[in-house]
Amino acid sequence: MKTLTIILTDGPYISEYAEIACRIARAALKKHQVNIFLYLDAVHIPKEGQAPAFFANVGDLFRGLARDGARIEACPRCANARGYHEAEGVCEDYLPGIKITSLYNLAQMLQEADRVVALSR
Repeated sequence: MKTLTIILTDGPYISEYAEIACRIARAALKKHQVNIFLYLDAVHIPKEGQAPAFFANVGDLFRGLARDGARIEACPRCANARGYHEAEGVCEDYLPGIKITSLYNLAQMLQEADRVVALSR
């Protein structure tokens, strides 16, 4: 099975990149494995309890992707710097299925990817 890796760096409501990544990932999941790596401010995307008034709730979109088989991981240095802490890969502030792992996992995702999409400013 081919693999698509998506790298995000923007926070959830700074740009539409998170929503664009969700659309790409949703379409790709029909035929491919999908990896998503959250870096810099993108580590805010899976925060539990977000309720935006005028935007799509990207946390819910990412929860659905994780539930449907996408591998979604966040950079630990970026997450810790922004107040998210994990115990054995699980962050109590994050939605289920999304983990804080290791920057080395990004290298692994890139190595196993057939295609890479980076959404960043």
